[in-house]
Amino acid sequence: MNKKHQRFVDIATAKYGNIITRKDIKEICASEGLPFPSWLTATGSRFRLAHGKFQLPSIPDIDGNMLTAAPVAVAQNVSESVVNLEPSNLVKDLNIDTIGFTEKLVPKMDNLFVPFGNFKMIKKVLSTQMFYPIFVTGLSGNGKTFSVLQACAALNRETIRVNFTVETDEDDLIGGFRLVNGETKFFKGPVIKAMERGCVLLLDELDLASPAKVMCLQSILEGSGYFIKKTGEYIEPAKGFTVVATANTKGKGSDDGRFIGTNVMNEAFLERFPITCEQEYPPVATEKKILGKVFDDLKIPSGDDFEEKLVDWADIIRKTFYDGGVDEVISTRRLVHIAKAYSIFNDRMEAIEYCINRFDDDTKASFKDLYTKIDVTVEVVEDADPFDDTTYGES
Repeated sequence: MNKKHQRFVDIATAKYGNIITRKDIKEICASEGLPFPSWLTATGSRFRLAHGKFQLPSIPDIDGNMLTAAPVAVAQNVSESVVNLEPSNLVKDLNIDTIGFTEKLVPKMDNLFVPFGNFKMIKKVLSTQMFYPIFVTGLSGNGKTFSVLQACAALNRETIRVNFTVETDEDDLIGGFRLVNGETKFFKGPVIKAMERGCVLLLDELDLASPAKVMCLQSILEGSGYFIKKTGEYIEPAKGFTVVATANTKGKGSDDGRFIGTNVMNEAFLERFPITCEQEYPPVATEKKILGKVFDDLKIPSGDDFEEKLVDWADIIRKTFYDGGVDEVISTRRLVHIAKAYSIFNDRMEAIEYCINRFDDDTKASFKDLYTKIDVTVEVVEDADPFDDTTYGES
């Protein structure tokens, strides 16, 4: 501390003891003509106890030895808590490492998963244990996140998944102070935990994040350590730590409005991902295998060709979408939804209708009409009673 700092501490300690409020600080500055001690009150300062309350630093005795301030009691409603803010105990007292993240975080293998697309490449990169961030982009419902999780499951790699919204910020990612049993404690966030454990950090729907709020990840995406300014702790990434991000766009926003809420990401941020994978929908043969597994899992009788016709139907719609003929697409995920609806209602057109009702009337009508041309066993009964169970039928 310089002389002005020391004078402020001497006056404040003599007048108020070890704890001082912002109001007290202003009174001392006004009466003594001292500058406001921003070094004491700044956000992230080790002297900050709670909103508007601060711990004065230790002061030397007449022999020059540092006197340790007595443990400080901070009132929290009707209870009091003790927080020792001496530098040597700072990290220990502010961090709670025994709450959360104690279980094994390896994703479960899914018997319905069929490898395709970028799965083999992602698995190969993750198997090296290198820090090598990957950005996976593609349309909704084509298995981007599922493929990453299954690659981690196959490799027995622990994975921490963070789902982004525009409100996700440094406090959510790195960690922040929480009130626990009357005490203010610092909880490490999922990013720090992933670094410490050598996990795969899965940043899901990254393009939904506010670009400014995720810039705290800059140094982490370089493979560097991270200094937690709120606790003074430096985190070195453990061996195996790496980052995989998924997004519906390439971080350039969505011009057609299909992915509303996605943002144009900072170019310097995107540049920290060495490789970008473009995930397509699975090939027809692969998708039929996927649907076949789903049908078997749902115990739909064998010999039912519904899954093959669904895949052919979806494939035609996607080709038309890519050619600009329609504005909507049938995803692999939606085909699985239809399969589950079919297992419930046991009617092909009824299952399809329930699962495409999300589209506008013209699109829905064209999709239904297309399916009747692929599957001659079904027909659409026009102007039928909506409460009649025979509205749709199979010949």
